Amino acid sequence: MRRGYLVIDNHVHFWDASRENANDLGERWIKCFHAYHTSLTPTAEYEWDLDFFRKPEPDWYRRTLFDESGVDMAILQPTYLYDFFKHGFNTVEQNAAMAKSAPDRFILNGRVDPRDGSKAIEELHRQKEEYGIKGLKLYTAEWWNGIPHGWRADDDMAMRVYAECVKLGIKNIHFHKGPGIDPLTLDGFDVGDVDAVAIAFPELNIIVDHVGLPKLDKFCWIAVKQPNVYAGLSVAVAFAGKRKRFFAEIMANLLAWLGEDRILFGSDFNIWHPVWEIDAIIDFEMPEDLARDYGVSVTETTKRKILAENAAKLYGIDLETLRTTPPQPLVA
Repeated sequence: MRRGYLVIDNHVHFWDASRENANDLGERWIKCFHAYHTSLTPTAEYEWDLDFFRKPEPDWYRRTLFDESGVDMAILQPTYLYDFFKHGFNTVEQNAAMAKSAPDRFILNGRVDPRDGSKAIEELHRQKEEYGIKGLKLYTAEWWNGIPHGWRADDDMAMRVYAECVKLGIKNIHFHKGPGIDPLTLDGFDVGDVDAVAIAFPELNIIVDHVGLPKLDKFCWIAVKQPNVYAGLSVAVAFAGKRKRFFAEIMANLLAWLGEDRILFGSDFNIWHPVWEIDAIIDFEMPEDLARDYGVSVTETTKRKILAENAAKLYGIDLETLRTTPPQPLVA
């Protein structure tokens, strides 16, 4: 808990970008990540040098997330990138090991690549059976077997994956739809292809991480008509540090188009330290001109929904239990 607010961090990663694991493309990737980190972190207190940033130590990771930041639960989101990293960047297996160390505080999401065809379906079943995954994190711009481009979320092969998710009870489908990361293209993350997915599968929750930036308007036009589309604030909330007006404009748009029930907090840790991003939500006040022009307001209820309540509904988390039950000891 942070300053009296429950916090469910909808978007965290536990990665390995060590020099031993990264090839030349991986080096470009992690240096781009680190550039985002340094350019948006508001104070030197929360900046990490590149060597430290490459591969977080597990104890430090848990301490920073839970003890320093006050996060009550966090959702681990995988990113494979085998074309860039020998053993993968942020795999389900890596995340599962982290989740096992604090099973009452982590939720594990899975990952498949629809281009693998029937193997993707088999892998989906394996992750559900072995790890009990609650959702998927999908990366449409990811390279595949040396092919330097991604896939569309509305491709037939991807639609088969979502249909299988419905059968397995995997209801939460996260898409990275936002900033490009070198060497992946920005167009590969265009948000437009989630529209057909949301229409075809109204029983699934489509969480658009990074709210489609820089194409926020396009995302909002999709989300306003599809009630199963949600806004994941990871990356967006990072602008609250040095570009407060821009963040306020993002929030005004999201509240006007989606309302306060479909916005989820995510820190994108460990790109950024969660504590200052959480505080940015707690301390946020909508500028008077934006409140007037967009017809929106930000109340304590709004903040509690964004920080925890909305994610709890999607993932079936009992907030009263979370509030009153002490965390279990960490598992070595």
